[in-house]
Amino acid sequence: MMVEIVNSHSAATVFGQSLKLEPLKPEKKAMWKREMKVLLSVCDYIVEFAPTAQYLEDGTIVEMMKSRPRSDIYINLPALQKLDTMLIEILDTFHDTEFWYVDNIPANSPRTRATSFRRIVQRKDEKWWLPVPCVLPGGLSEKSRKHLVEKRDCANQIHKAAMAINNNVLAEIDIPETYIDNLPKNGRANMGDTIYHYMSAAEKFSADQLLDYLKISSEHEALELADRVESSMYSWRRKACLSHSKSSWSKVKELMADGDRKDKNYTLAERAETLLFCLKQRYPELSQTSLDTCKIQYNKDVGKAILESYSRVLEGLAFNIVAWVEDVLYVDKSMKNREV
Repeated sequence: MMVEIVNSHSAATVFGQSLKLEPLKPEKKAMWKREMKVLLSVCDYIVEFAPTAQYLEDGTIVEMMKSRPRSDIYINLPALQKLDTMLIEILDTFHDTEFWYVDNIPANSPRTRATSFRRIVQRKDEKWWLPVPCVLPGGLSEKSRKHLVEKRDCANQIHKAAMAINNNVLAEIDIPETYIDNLPKNGRANMGDTIYHYMSAAEKFSADQLLDYLKISSEHEALELADRVESSMYSWRRKACLSHSKSSWSKVKELMADGDRKDKNYTLAERAETLLFCLKQRYPELSQTSLDTCKIQYNKDVGKAILESYSRVLEGLAFNIVAWVEDVLYVDKSMKNREV
């Protein structure tokens, strides 16, 4: 938990005031590198022992145990550091740009009327506090537009990579007992009769068809459904394991693969897992579920805490860069359409 607090504080201090496409100030960049170096140095002491062949002078081969970085840290930490560097480099390219920013001000403001030579798009959505990008009449040059598209696509790939690492790390964190203790006693009641009937009655279950039928109207509604599906899934998994002498879920899968497909809890758990996967695919920016939040709160593995927090910070920064580029491209498109 302390790792989460420290990294979140560092990220908020450095990136919290970054609301537009521009290079980080040198002091902010130096602060980020310094604080991350201190935080990540802890990983140097998170090791595992592995057998290694050692050759003696007489040619004898002996096996010795040597320490090496733990595999998850060895694989993910260099990747995250590379993504970190790439994001900073993307921001560094936005100097002497053909666009600039103004504060978001009301449409009837005298200041707005006095600046008719530039295009100001008023924000009326949930991002009302963000500065508004502006471009000159005629829009951006082709070179500038191409640069924006390239950096948007690059940041989007970084976002996907950081999100994948974050998902993998979260998946490896043990489920807290407090979450298990609070699982719904009745998966059907938790899911609701409509969804439960579709999941249990269909011979060939289609998660996509179910989601189309539900017509989810907002990300908040999608997150609420994800929480219910996930908790019901683990509830059914637990019942399936209990019905097979408290075997692990992987063991239950093996038993089912041998031909015993009569356990309804197993079927429902598998379909809930499919539904959750499809739901997250449709809403890739979905906030963390209750289980994810619970894992982060009760996790005691420092290495996993560092990887999860670091990847989540980079995921958020990459997402913001993509959004900022989209804002500039939207204004550019509006100006071009205005000239037609």
